[in-house]
Order: sequence, then structure tokens, then C-alpha cells
Amino acid sequence: LKRVARLAPAPCRWNSGLPMNIGVLFVPQQEAWVVERMGKFHRILEPGLNFLIPLLDRIRYVQSLKEIVINVPEQSAVTLDNVTLQIDGVLYLRVMDPYKASYGVEDPEYAVTQLAQTTMRSELGKLSLDRVFRERESLNASIVDAINQASDCWGIRCLRYEIKDIHVPPRVKESMQMQVEAERRKRATVLESEGTRESAINVAEGQKQAQILASEAEKAEQINKAAGEANAMLVKARAKAEAIQLLAAALAQQHGNAAASLSVAEQYVNAFSKIAKDSNTVLLPANTGDVTNMVAQALGIYTTLTKPQAVKTQDEVPQTHEDSRSPATEVLKAEQGSSS
Repeated sequence: LKRVARLAPAPCRWNSGLPMNIGVLFVPQQEAWVVERMGKFHRILEPGLNFLIPLLDRIRYVQSLKEIVINVPEQSAVTLDNVTLQIDGVLYLRVMDPYKASYGVEDPEYAVTQLAQTTMRSELGKLSLDRVFRERESLNASIVDAINQASDCWGIRCLRYEIKDIHVPPRVKESMQMQVEAERRKRATVLESEGTRESAINVAEGQKQAQILASEAEKAEQINKAAGEANAMLVKARAKAEAIQLLAAALAQQHGNAAASLSVAEQYVNAFSKIAKDSNTVLLPANTGDVTNMVAQALGIYTTLTKPQAVKTQDEVPQTHEDSRSPATEVLKAEQGSSS
């Protein structure tokens, strides 16, 4: 009975029981067995075949070197803006030094769990409610750093910490929902106003471009019209110059003055006959019935204009007695006889 009491198993961390020392032991992979000789730390058994002295050596602790998952219980925490939250998480850690994990702390699992809870409360107290949801990754990293600083002497390293659930009070949840809806309505209103503004800008730009194009088209039309009128004037001037040259050549020939006098008389008579057709108001000379006198006046004006040329012609070519009689007189007599 004394022997059985002496070999009674000691408390074990993350194991169901301690193996019994039978002299020859096989240590599994990813496990570290802490051996005490006569109550004092002796050595740590490596995975594989190991030999111990019965009765003197005893396996005191069995530490698992695998990654350990610890569920952090749900707890309440107060944020910076005085909102109470219910939050829980999952802690992932690993034993790095079996000696420190065995003799540095009595219950590593409990110690790390309590440290994670207190660190979580302190970190949540530094953040407002909105930042808690936005900065979950930074919050997890801060908790991991704080745990590693405190658990270094325990031979345990925290690999990561993940927040599972964050429970918000119902009234706070309703206010958050109202805030989200208001924000969405605000964004919809802003987007609608921006769309209206963009539409107005596009319409104004279109009208501006249309006016610019219309003015450019009108400018081009005026330029083309002016160019066409200038070309037409040039063509008319050239045609008139050619006509004047032909008329001058015709007048320089024999009996040219008589033909010119006859043409002036015909134009006068035609113009007089169209006076009453163009307007209701007609201005007539006092001697309307005396056609011979009016034609004589027109021929007098023409004779005055062509007198220098006639004098020059007389100086160059001497006229006979038969040609001295004015052809215009004969034309007047012929017109007078026809009108009578």
C-alpha cells in the first residue's frame, strides 16, 4: 500500500493520466515527459525509447507540444462610449518550454484564460463601439501581444486569438440599425443629387457644344456666302467690262451712234410703260403725251456724254455732205411717224 501511494499520479496538464515507471518507456511524438528523481527535477524525456530507474525516477508531468485550443468563456466588457458588450473568443497557444510550463505556473490553462479575459476587457475599454467592429484584427493582435508578454515566464506562447461573437444590447442594436438606415438614405440622397448635377452639367455641356457648332456653321455659311457674292460680283464686273468693251467697239463702228440712240429710246419707252405696274403712286411729267420731246431729252443726254468721242471721230475722218445729216433725226422722225 505504501508503494502504491508513493507511485500515485500527480496532476496532469491536458492529459488523462500519467504513465507508470516500469524501467523501459516509449515516449510518443509531440510530447514531453518531465521526470523527477527522488522528488527533484531530473530530465525531460525525448520522443522514442527511454530508460528510467524504478522507485527512484518518477514521471511528474506530461506536456503536449501540439497547438492547444482553449475556449475563452463569454464575458461582459464596457467600451469607450459606455456600451456594455458580451464577447467571447478562442485562444490558440503552444508549450515552448516544458520545464517552465511544469514549474512556472500551477495551472497554465486557467492562467492563460484569465489573462486573455482581462486583456480583452482592457483593450475593449480603449475603443468605441464602432471601432470594435472595424478593428477586430487589431484588437486580436493587441490581445496576443499582451498574453505573450505575460506568459513568457510560463513557457507558453500564444499564437493567435480570435473573437467569436460580440453580443450587443437590443436597444443599442436598434439604434445601430436606425443609424445604418439613415446612412443609407443619406448616401442615396447624395448619389441622387450627384446624378442630377452630372445630368445638368452634361446638358449644359451639350448646349454649349451645340451653340459653338451652330455659330461655327453660321460663320462658315456667312464666309461661303460672302465668298460666293464676291465671286458673283467679280463675274458680273468682268461681264460688264466685256459688255462695255463690246459696246465701245460697236459704237466705234459706222452708224454706231444711231444704234445707241435707238436703244436709249426703246429703253425709255419700256420704262415709261412699266411705271404704273410697279407702284400705285405714279409721278408723270407735264408733257406726258409729247413722246418726241422726252425721247429728244434722253438723246440729248446721250449726245452730251458721247460728244467728246464724236469730235475726235470728226477730226480723224472727214464726213461728206450726205452723212452730215444726223441719224438721230431720222430715228426721231421714224418714231414720231409710228406713234402718230
